[in-house]
Amino acid sequence: MTEENYQYRTSPLFLRNEFPGPGKWKIPVIPKSSFSEDEFFDLRLIGFDRTKKGEARHWERIVHFFLYDYKFERIWKNPEQDLERLKPYRAILSPDFSMYLEMSPIIQLYNVFRNRWCGAYYADKGLRVIPTVSWGDESTFDFCFEGIPKGSTVAVSTYMVTAHGNHADQKEFFMKGYNELLRRVEPERILCYNKDGIFPEMEGNIISIDYDRSSWMYQDKPDTPSKYLPYICGELPSPEDSGLIIKRGYVLLDHIELGMGSAYGGAWRPKKKADERFLGKPGEVKTTYTQKGEKRETHIGPDGRADRERHHSDHHQPDKHSNPHDHEIDWSKGFPDPQSPINYEDGEEPTFMNYQGGKFMSVDKMPSDEERCRMIEENRFETISDFKWCVAHGGEVEFGWKDHIFVICPKLRRTPDSPIQMLISEVCIDDPVSTEFWGDTADDILEYIVAGDRLRDVITQVTVYDRTI
Repeated sequence: MTEENYQYRTSPLFLRNEFPGPGKWKIPVIPKSSFSEDEFFDLRLIGFDRTKKGEARHWERIVHFFLYDYKFERIWKNPEQDLERLKPYRAILSPDFSMYLEMSPIIQLYNVFRNRWCGAYYADKGLRVIPTVSWGDESTFDFCFEGIPKGSTVAVSTYMVTAHGNHADQKEFFMKGYNELLRRVEPERILCYNKDGIFPEMEGNIISIDYDRSSWMYQDKPDTPSKYLPYICGELPSPEDSGLIIKRGYVLLDHIELGMGSAYGGAWRPKKKADERFLGKPGEVKTTYTQKGEKRETHIGPDGRADRERHHSDHHQPDKHSNPHDHEIDWSKGFPDPQSPINYEDGEEPTFMNYQGGKFMSVDKMPSDEERCRMIEENRFETISDFKWCVAHGGEVEFGWKDHIFVICPKLRRTPDSPIQMLISEVCIDDPVSTEFWGDTADDILEYIVAGDRLRDVITQVTVYDRTI
């Protein structure tokens, strides 16, 4: 055996055996750290991805890892490289490697081990470490609370399990694990990252932490959002000659990503009144109307969720959509995702039939003026992220800006053999094709110029007449 081979095989970073814990799995123990109560008054956290070596402005904060796992994999692969970077901070939470319900149990066990090993390593180097606790279903209770001494201060987050967007909460799942945490660990205090998401049933000495005030948006001054926020979000164009370089992508301001609960979020729930049409009794065909009075028929499948929808409109794209045309509704991601349009020759569309004894539900009258105003307000895009999500998941959009009308049609093909793209065009009666712009992503569409303005700069101000999701 060569010396190089021997050193590799016996390296602690290969064996991970420096901190053997008790029990079946030998999960490392994170030593209990001592804190005064004053240290948790008006406490703020800072994401690991926002820490900087030698940057002293936020050393009074505690470092958290409620982030996408890839942002802190380096902590597991080479923990020593960030040791000096983390030492000055008040304390750190142990890295929160994901524990999604859909994960294989062996991956869940592995991620608990990594959480505790990294925490034990940094504690051994003199840092104060607070264990972050996550769990899966009840089968994970055999190992997910290991490595935490009784009476420790611990950290949890309710962000992914509280209701947000179109997703219901996962309170029942969360409370089972939370109560087991109280029983097994008897924590001295629980840091809960998500002040507005503390369930009333949660007991114990809970220290609530305001996510917004702990986020990167408030790092310039204690209660002042980052001066770059309007430019990063696309609310304002970058100042000329500013030297500010913004790399755009699918960025969510709520970037916290605690990996617990379902990877898909809680059960989908209607956010807008129009979205209620996607749920109903098996066999129903729900008839509703858009703000412009165009009819939609939504077929409810045997599981009470829509499986097909018919639009009695060509969405101002007669060469792309027949009138009527259908969309199959896919729920594999946990929410209604309209697929590419199914077009028909004139008069050859199949009858939209109910089945299994279901009854038709119809709204035979056009929407009132009051209902039209409500629809426009509900359809409005509150954020750029809201728009991106909509079109990335098949939402067809019609909007107005400066007396011009535009339509966005996702999941189309320019030719039968071309990849699926999304199309934006201005509604021009004389020559609709002349304004076509095809994009691969929502960001491409946001760069399109609408009536003299970049769509990214005005998307939250346009009047949205219709959006299918």
